[in-house]
This record gives sequence, structure tokens and C-alpha cells, in this order.
Amino acid sequence: MKIEKDTVVTLHYKVAGADGKLIEQSKEPMVYLHGGYENTLPKIEAALDGQEPGYQVTLQLKPEDAFGLRNEALVRTIPKKDFPPGVKVGGQLEGVTDEGQPHVFHVMKIKGDTVHLDGNHPLAGRELRFVLKVAGVRAATAEEIEHKHVHGAHGVHH
Repeated sequence: MKIEKDTVVTLHYKVAGADGKLIEQSKEPMVYLHGGYENTLPKIEAALDGQEPGYQVTLQLKPEDAFGLRNEALVRTIPKKDFPPGVKVGGQLEGVTDEGQPHVFHVMKIKGDTVHLDGNHPLAGRELRFVLKVAGVRAATAEEIEHKHVHGAHGVHH
């Protein structure tokens, strides 16, 4: 079966920096609903469209095609007293952007009574190399299409 809109794609991946240094490698396959549902990066979908199991590709993506450019307006320093107990480096907190939109911020460091947050994706601003290998393709169920994501193994469980 070929990858097309409303198919479920199972793939193995490696992500490296532009220098080739490995950042992440899938232990379990990634599974996503193909066809513009924002379940993976648009350049990845475009590269896999029309392909079949066994297809392998290496993509070199600029920051704007991967996780975006860094936005320094999403970097915050906030008094520690404004946070719930148990704030730890590496944790995440939900806050709001300057426009009042809900947003997830990563706790980068805690220095004295100050917490340093970053709302950028950890890989924002980086050129990345993706090595992808398609392990499987199947037709999506009506429920998966309606919910706009994969259910079951490696997908969302309701």
C-alpha cells in the first residue's frame, strides 16, 4: 500500500544535528496519520507521500522547516514564588504567551529565587537531519480520521 491521505504510517527515525551528531533515535516506531493532520512535519509528509514500506530517505531540514526559528519573546525569567512546589529543571509548566495564548514552557534552570523558562521547542533554531525508514502503511479507520490521529499501538488510547 502506498502512503497517501488517510493512511497510517509506521516508521523508524533518527534525528541528528547538521553536524551529524545523533540527537534522538526511535526505540519504538513512530506512527502517524498521513494527510495534513499536523501529526508530523510537513516536509516529512511531503517526502513520504506516494512511498511504500521499505522506503528510506534522509532529509536535511532548515530550522523553519523543522521546529521553527527561536523566538526570544518565549524566554522568561519569573520569581520562583509564582510556581507550584516541586518545580524542577527539565520540567514543563503551562503559561501564556504575550498575546495571552496558552503555551508550554520548559524549565531551563533555577537560580536562587528565579526560574528561567523557555517556550521554544528544544530543537528550535537548529538545522536537523532526519533519517526515515517506512516500516508499514495501512488504511486509517473512520474513527482515526474523525479524531485526526492514530489509535491503538503507538497511537492515542481513548
